[in-house]
Amino acid sequence: MVEGSFEAAYLALLRSGELRKRVQTAYERLHDCDFCGRQCHIDRYEQVGSCRTGVRAVVSSFGPHFGEEDPLRGYRGSGTIFFAWCNLNCQYCQNYDISQLGHGEEVEPEDIASMMLALQDRGCHNINLVSPTHVAAPILAALLIAAEAGLRLPLVWNTGGYDSLEALQLLDGVVDIYMPDMKYADAEAGYRYSRVRQYPAVNQAAVKEMHRQVGDLVLDKQGIALRGLLVRHLVLPDRLAGTAEVTRFLAEEVSPDTYINVMDQYRPCYRAHEHPPLDRPITAMEYEAAVEAARRAGLHRFDRRAPRLIRLW
Repeated sequence: MVEGSFEAAYLALLRSGELRKRVQTAYERLHDCDFCGRQCHIDRYEQVGSCRTGVRAVVSSFGPHFGEEDPLRGYRGSGTIFFAWCNLNCQYCQNYDISQLGHGEEVEPEDIASMMLALQDRGCHNINLVSPTHVAAPILAALLIAAEAGLRLPLVWNTGGYDSLEALQLLDGVVDIYMPDMKYADAEAGYRYSRVRQYPAVNQAAVKEMHRQVGDLVLDKQGIALRGLLVRHLVLPDRLAGTAEVTRFLAEEVSPDTYINVMDQYRPCYRAHEHPPLDRPITAMEYEAAVEAARRAGLHRFDRRAPRLIRLW
């Protein structure tokens, strides 16, 4: 834990003029889009990419969120902005109406900036960008506007973990807290259940780069996250997520001090019934085995809200 003053990373880039340059670069890259592991290289000014998104972002909702990890939600909530569409196509997505059906409203960067400032005014601990990868350009533009108008909160990049290194280079010095999913350890599973190629390779390279930029998760004296990496791993039936391999990678190739949420809330949604064994919830035994695998790998910083995890300690 740390005490003393904290300054969001993007404020230094704002003062130097670099943040404005990043906005320009991001919009230029939309002509040959490489923001995610799909590397579709589509000109998004002319047509939508694999993410079904053009230049403008679509926002489903925004507001204080009290269901996030303890270091994010704190006692005033995490200021979430939910972006519609996604660069993944998970066949069991619990938010498929947003990620796959695109429910939401197309917005301009000025609108997103107003959301950020409103969340700050409501006392949220951070700005939590949910499914942001495919709309990095308008997010950066919104951040510039909001920061110039007084935004000071830490920025959370809450992603499915299929971010390209090219996108992460644009975010270096911008993002305070990276919160990627690590969904699979097996490429075939990634293709079968999320319709993307080489998920583990792309995901692991991204997580390494995220950690290089922000390091291990740092908390203030009240336990609120200020900066660092927080990994989410959803336990799937029949060990389809490869928990043992994922947690071993984190402990050995990233950091044994990685903060991880081993998530137990899987339930069949969207098209899960077409992909057994995803057509059933996980069992208590499967979850406990996943947590034990994380412990054996050497990880020790867990989200403390999971009751079965607490019982194991």
